[in-house]
Amino acid sequence: MRIVFFLLASLILWSCNQHKESKEPLDKEAYKLEIEQWHNSRVEDLKSYNGWLNLAGLYWLKEGANTFGSDDSNDIIFPEDKIPGKAGVFLLREGAVQMIVQPGITILMDSLQIKSGVIYDSGKLIQPKLTYGSLQWFIIKRDNQFGVRLRDFESKEVTEFKGIERFEVDPSFRVEAILETPSTIKKINITNVLGQTTPQHSPGTLVFTLHDKEYRLDALEEGEELFIIFGDETNKNDSYPSGRYLYADKPGPDGKVIVDFNKSRNPPCAFTPFATCPLPPAQNVLPIAITAGEKNYHGYNH
Repeated sequence: MRIVFFLLASLILWSCNQHKESKEPLDKEAYKLEIEQWHNSRVEDLKSYNGWLNLAGLYWLKEGANTFGSDDSNDIIFPEDKIPGKAGVFLLREGAVQMIVQPGITILMDSLQIKSGVIYDSGKLIQPKLTYGSLQWFIIKRDNQFGVRLRDFESKEVTEFKGIERFEVDPSFRVEAILETPSTIKKINITNVLGQTTPQHSPGTLVFTLHDKEYRLDALEEGEELFIIFGDETNKNDSYPSGRYLYADKPGPDGKVIVDFNKSRNPPCAFTPFATCPLPPAQNVLPIAITAGEKNYHGYNH
């Protein structure tokens, strides 16, 4: 009798411990509040000094001299009434860019006035930024192309921004995934909107179950996070046609990752024609509708 009592007590104790260790149900109201806070932060980032909404131009340089200013006769035409007609020249030579400023025009390079100097050097980790009035520009490199990326801090895209439509928050699109890590270095080909394709390191494949079916997404790395570029059936009508982006924390020792599609975001190209967004690789186009996260943005009109 004592043995039976002992076994019964042990079973009850084990059951209680299992209950304590089981995963607590998601507090839906707290979760919706979390998503709202995330979205508000996302909007503030878009409208910020370094956000995507204030981009006002992207001009690809040719080898040699490239004149710039607001006059139509320039090789690079900055917005009218924002800068003098003839502002200067960009010189692209063997992967370095020099800028020569027209006399009498005050352009600042990292807060110091510049008349002539190198504004892009591949040997430098941080490239300088140039400003005139409300305009700021700097050099970007995409594959073997060099371009001038221009911001306007008085952009109407910021001041007239009305927000982003979203799907209703759905906790079922917050899933637990396992990151399958490769035994050898894995690279996947990523193509951008310019048609340039580059192999990029992938830390592995996220494997998850959504609505009783298993799916897989190859992940990239961006700093301390996983970066996922994916497409789905909503791209046909509701979300951005060229796919959406998603970030997730890297897994702990158990290899588990929370993939929250309610935090799916539009790529920069949804907000500006002056971005060079990577597109989803073929294996990351899901055959289902991810009715969560941001819908397509129809605000800009360039």
